[in-house]
Amino acid sequence: MSGKTISLADVRHSFAPHRPGAAPVEVLRPTTTEVRSEQFVALLGPSGCGKTTVLNMVAGLIRPSGGVVRLDGHEPRLGDNDVGYLLARDALLPWRTALHNVALPLQVRGVGRRERERLARKVLEEVGLGNFVDAYPAQLSHGMRQRVAVARTLVVEPSTLLMDEPFSALDAQTRLGLQQQFLQLWERVRCTVMFVTHDLTEAILMADRVVVFSARPGRIRADFEVGLERPRSLIDLQGTDQFHRLFRQIWDVFREEVKVYEAASG
Repeated sequence: MSGKTISLADVRHSFAPHRPGAAPVEVLRPTTTEVRSEQFVALLGPSGCGKTTVLNMVAGLIRPSGGVVRLDGHEPRLGDNDVGYLLARDALLPWRTALHNVALPLQVRGVGRRERERLARKVLEEVGLGNFVDAYPAQLSHGMRQRVAVARTLVVEPSTLLMDEPFSALDAQTRLGLQQQFLQLWERVRCTVMFVTHDLTEAILMADRVVVFSARPGRIRADFEVGLERPRSLIDLQGTDQFHRLFRQIWDVFREEVKVYEAASG
């Protein structure tokens, strides 16, 4: 299954006021962009600038206040089996083993027990948990649980994958290892990815494009092509001149927006 194209045309959004009589909270100003089929795009920007709101629109969880969101030309549909959503928290079911947590979305789709367990074992092997298929979440470290969550999301090979800071709570060593494992899995699945992060290094090392949002109300400040060859070794890339040049270019824009956010928050 090929990845879907994500398109946003003049999309804007405001949330209802927190108290009676207050003005609506404008989160996202008119935004237009496109993520091509099988492209990996990172969304970078200060807190509250509308990045997660964009993901939720693409997932069909919320409707924009204005503008149009499309997946391959169609309006996003809540519960679309072709769209995966990976969060910072693993949200595993504590009464199910790693194997049966990963097999759950296949079970929901009506895949037979033998086949869904075969596929779940395969993807658990790919994330380095082949020896922990019978372990329960309480018996796994935080990093291992997040690997199970990655495996559960990718076992169905979604055409579109939305990721909201899925590695942010991990320590540096675990994070780097899981990032590399995820990229290896993604090279096989090749779904379209929209990836929210506050980490510029992570954005450059993983994505094909880095889209920088302004401080709230968000709008696209800049859109950078990464241009690093795949498959990637994340450790090796950090030592290259190309990485450091791109980091400085994006950081100059990102830093300005962080300063705006900090001034508004202070």
